[in-house]
Amino acid sequence: MLQQESIGAKENISVLARLRDYNQLLKPNLSGMVVFSSVIGYLMAPNITFGWTDLGMWQRIVTLFAGGMMVTGGANTINQILERDSDRLMKRTRMRPLPDGRMGDTEAWIFAALTGIIGALLLSFYFNPQAGLLSFMSLMLYAFAYTPMKKVHPIAVLIGAIPGALPPLIGWVAATGSVDPGGFVLFMLQFFWQFPHFWAIAWVAFDDYSNAGIRMLPTRERETKFTAIQCMLYSLVLIPLAMVPQMLGMTGGAGMLVCMACGVMYFAASVAFYLKNDHKSARRVMFASFIYLPTVLLALIIDKA
Repeated sequence: MLQQESIGAKENISVLARLRDYNQLLKPNLSGMVVFSSVIGYLMAPNITFGWTDLGMWQRIVTLFAGGMMVTGGANTINQILERDSDRLMKRTRMRPLPDGRMGDTEAWIFAALTGIIGALLLSFYFNPQAGLLSFMSLMLYAFAYTPMKKVHPIAVLIGAIPGALPPLIGWVAATGSVDPGGFVLFMLQFFWQFPHFWAIAWVAFDDYSNAGIRMLPTRERETKFTAIQCMLYSLVLIPLAMVPQMLGMTGGAGMLVCMACGVMYFAASVAFYLKNDHKSARRVMFASFIYLPTVLLALIIDKA
């Protein structure tokens, strides 16, 4: 009896361990932020009205979130399959399921295919084919263009910024069925936001990335200020860009001012990074990026409401 209970306990632990591994493949923290921007894009569409008691709206949001999480999870899984050898060389990634040997490539490919395809089909049938096609295109760009390019040339950041900025546009298209100026503006805000965000992270993790042969930085020499200059330029673009949603009637003056203030904050952190060019100032750019995007997205949707 005790032996059977012990076997059952081990099986339960094994199932839980495998679920944790799948959770690591999905990268829920990163995926959640990405899909959140897709939901905001959906709600920002002019033909969408919403209220807290609208059960139909909540059903659409949950479906969009679920489909987006599956597509993003599929892309993240393929990324980890292709980078399993590099991940073994970096402290923050070496205990992932694939580099640690807890999961084989075949199982990971099956998981990636199921999540990616089911997610794209869900968006296609529940909303419209355009949203599903855009989401699948985002997966392909991230997994098979951005991921391998990271070891070849720093232009990988530019390539990766395209699928990284598509989620709010996908949400907009899910609501409208077309790529309109409003959806494109949301795409551009998230597109330019990514460059200081990723460069600051890459600067902080320079040694890890270098050991793994990943060339995400605009320069291979951390001692130069070229990375900080690039952060300044791209964050500066976000300040005037913050006025466009108000000009298109997507949001009001309050939303515009909050978005501009966030752009100024982001730019100021980048300037400090340029002046000091040290680990602490790079981390401040990174944290500023974490504040910028959710604040801007919430300001836009609250002002529309």
